[in-house]
Amino acid sequence: MPFATASALAIDTFAPVSVPVIDGRNAVRGDIAAVLSMRHGGVRPVRLRYELVGRDDAPVVVLAGGISAHRHVAANAVFPEKGWAEGLVAPGRTLDPATQRILAFDFIGADGALDLPIDTADQADALALLLDHLGIAQLQCFVGYSYGALVGQQFAVRHRQRLQRLVAVSGAHRPHPYAAAWRALQRRAVALGQLQCAESHGLSLARQFAMLSYRTPEEFGERFDAAPEVVNGRVRVAAEDYLDAAGAQYVARTPVNAYLRLSESIDLHRVDPAAIQVPTVVVAVEGDRLVPLADCVGLVEGLGPRGSLRVLRSPYGHDAFLKETDRIDAILANAIRSPGETA
Repeated sequence: MPFATASALAIDTFAPVSVPVIDGRNAVRGDIAAVLSMRHGGVRPVRLRYELVGRDDAPVVVLAGGISAHRHVAANAVFPEKGWAEGLVAPGRTLDPATQRILAFDFIGADGALDLPIDTADQADALALLLDHLGIAQLQCFVGYSYGALVGQQFAVRHRQRLQRLVAVSGAHRPHPYAAAWRALQRRAVALGQLQCAESHGLSLARQFAMLSYRTPEEFGERFDAAPEVVNGRVRVAAEDYLDAAGAQYVARTPVNAYLRLSESIDLHRVDPAAIQVPTVVVAVEGDRLVPLADCVGLVEGLGPRGSLRVLRSPYGHDAFLKETDRIDAILANAIRSPGETA
């Protein structure tokens, strides 16, 4: 593995759960200890947490989302709780566990234990180590959305021999300066909360800022076009309940260090598109304020004959991957099928 910079330690408290279900599919969760040589942090111990769902003999597809995503993508017979990609991983979909093995993992740093700069290259190397542990030689496809698209690009560069195809949704080869500035202000909101001994309030505010960048003015115009109210002598606009709820939900499940370090990781990301040597479908969304269409076009141009572009028009902006499930599924059907297959 010429690009690998990670190696496994003795397995520590690794207790996978595997339960066969009626239609022949399995669902497994695991947690392994490892060491990783990190780009900005040296050699560090990490935890690799994953979930693998599907038939043992099916081709493997990695599905990776934004910095808030995790290893549980959709409810199944073994782990029935709701996942972050419900509707995309389901019977009859392209990512159907009856025909694919779906692998998802928690990003390193997502537990808040790594308080140091984390590069997207580190995430790609951690995935390679996880594949070694699972005995998976090659992926049929890496489907990455947002931060996951950045990790997928790094995996394609650093572990080319282990990947057949890449689908990069709402993720370019470098961060746009406007989006980087937006994230920097969000991190300052967290820092201000920490100075006031109220870091949860700072994190909640950062998340509320993020929601404005994930969605579009058009969606807010449709959902929150109502007159403001005066509450306890203060003016409260229609979107504030929505923003408050989004902030509270995020604080309940996200360590502050995890948010800060993974937010920074987006801004550290840099990949030379010419170094991506696998067939790649880039999906852009018109109106995405974080990953503009022009940046996705630049990525495709750098990919040359290996790249193709699909453009969605959606009021959901950066979050279109999570909301436009039918349209995303159609794109995945064309992107993942082998040459010569019909859709």
